[in-house]
Amino acid sequence: MSRFWKIALIVLVVVVVAAVGFRLLHKPAPAGPASAQSATKSKGGKDGKDETPPVPVTVVPVVKQNVPVYLTALGTVQALNTVTVNPQVGGLLLSLDFTEGQPVKKGQVLAQIDPRTYQAAYDQALAKQHQDQALLDTAKSNLSRNQDLITKGYISKQDLDTLRNTATQYQAAVAADAANIRDSQVQLAYTKVISPIDGLAGIRGVDPGNVITTSTAIVTLTQLQPINIMFTLPEQNLDMVRAAATRDSAALQVTALDRTDSHPIASGGVLKVIDNQIDTTTGTFRLKSEFPNAKNELWPGQFVNVQLLVNTVDGGLVIPAQAVQRGPDGDYVYQVQADSTVKMQPVVVAGEVGDSHVMIGSGLKAGDRVVTEGQFRLKPGSKVNALKPGEVPAAPTAAELEKAKKNTKGGGRRH
Repeated sequence: MSRFWKIALIVLVVVVVAAVGFRLLHKPAPAGPASAQSATKSKGGKDGKDETPPVPVTVVPVVKQNVPVYLTALGTVQALNTVTVNPQVGGLLLSLDFTEGQPVKKGQVLAQIDPRTYQAAYDQALAKQHQDQALLDTAKSNLSRNQDLITKGYISKQDLDTLRNTATQYQAAVAADAANIRDSQVQLAYTKVISPIDGLAGIRGVDPGNVITTSTAIVTLTQLQPINIMFTLPEQNLDMVRAAATRDSAALQVTALDRTDSHPIASGGVLKVIDNQIDTTTGTFRLKSEFPNAKNELWPGQFVNVQLLVNTVDGGLVIPAQAVQRGPDGDYVYQVQADSTVKMQPVVVAGEVGDSHVMIGSGLKAGDRVVTEGQFRLKPGSKVNALKPGEVPAAPTAAELEKAKKNTKGGGRRH
């Protein structure tokens, strides 16, 4: 036998011996009573039952309360009155008697125009009245004296008529002078520019020393107390709003919230006007509300979110919004049963209650307990350990989140 075949035979023997040794070292132990019991315990607990620990979850009861029903919209704040102050006579502007951005009172002097020209016109009208009054007195005296002479034939009837007409003419002149005096007084009074409303002064439009005319805008005043908020609602809400306005003797309540709906800006508002037509281009109708605005919380031109209270549901069933989950067949909650297990209970959400709760239309009753935290670890029949409201279970792991998605066939948390 050649040397090559000898080496090949040696290698083959070594491989066979190694395979036999490996098999002997890894041969499984025989199954006995102890190993069978161990296997049973690894799959379950005593008597083979599932001993998975209860899932810690936050549980709250369904409560019954009166639930306000709101309609929400985006509104714009408008001043109750906005007045652009223009002088009613022209002339040299002597002074401005207000401070920009500060409140002014109705009747307050805002500006002073040079009154000398108008004072001279008033004095002339007054002097003319005195002159015509003297002529009238003379004409009346002449008429009185000549009325006694006509019976004696010393004066003709034609001359007497002339005297009577002269007296009447001067009497009319005196009346015209009185009207001219009143006109001059008005023009003179216009040299003091008066505020027509209580309001807030804006930025002045002219400086002292300028010659102004009746078209010159001195300042714009805005009335902030009270103040209006204008908003629109879809036309399908018209019947609800009109019915609520007719049903309640008091005006409907309106609240203004900030742009994030996180907190109220102003309360105490009331609905004042429902517009008399629907905008055909947008399918909406306009509404006007009025707020006291005692602390100037609202500012003209400001955008706010508006809540209009149209109804209050007596005895509504309320739960936290985070308890409601959304599945392929609709909304549901995990309801805790008497044996501390949970079931998926279908529900119908009737509306939102504030920012954190919802009202349930059907599916639950007062006193039922629902899970608000820890739903991702649950499946129907899971045993739970109910925590007190405010206690939050640990956040779910990535594996638990994935498992929850599979259990709900793609369902997720309701937002």
